Parts: sequence; C-alpha cells; structure tokens
Amino acid sequence: MATIVHFDISADNPDRAKEFYEKLFHWKFTFLPDPMNYYLIETTDLKNQKGIGGGMAKRENEEQKEMVNFIGAGSIDESIVLSQKLGAKIIQDKQAVPGYGYLAVCIDTENNLFGLFQR
Repeated sequence: MATIVHFDISADNPDRAKEFYEKLFHWKFTFLPDPMNYYLIETTDLKNQKGIGGGMAKRENEEQKEMVNFIGAGSIDESIVLSQKLGAKIIQDKQAVPGYGYLAVCIDTENNLFGLFQR
C-alpha cells in the first residue's frame, strides 16, 4: 500500500519559515546549496523516532500556497498514467531529483494537490 514518503513546503522567506518550524516542532534543517537551494527537513514522531522527511524551498509562484505530500510510487510512470485515467491533472511532469529519484505533482478529482515520488 502506498504511503506519504515526503512533504514539501514553499515559502516566501525560507529562513523565516525555517525558524518558525524549528521553534514550533523542533525540526532539523540541512541546507543544500546551488544548484538546489533547498532545505532538507528531518522530523521525529512523539516517541522521538525518525518521522517522514520533508523539504523546503523558496516559493516559485503564487499558486504554491499548500504543503505538498508526496506518495511513494513503485513506478512513477505507471502512477502518472493511472492518475490521469482516474481523473487527475498532472501539473508538473516527471522530473529527476539527482541522487534521490523522480517526482511529479498532480491535482486530484477534488482539486487537492499531491505528489508522486519514486526512489
């Protein structure tokens, strides 16, 4: 069964958002410099066990107002095709994330944003 494997946050001011989440949830941030300019986020659950990992980058456009949950896909290509057959819109085609895998971003039949991720 597929599950959430990663979340992404877009921020107008990543440093301000980093400080907010560090203080609120005690998340740990690691900055990946050029060309990514991206923060990796480490979380823990209430028992202090490793939680779902995330990331944060500067907001690229005004439409990026939500956290995006990425669902693990055995085959991102098959998941994209099936998503479309079931009525989803692909708003960011499959793209490589060097050293990590592949992602795509979709809108479901209820206008919710979600991502697909293949390691």
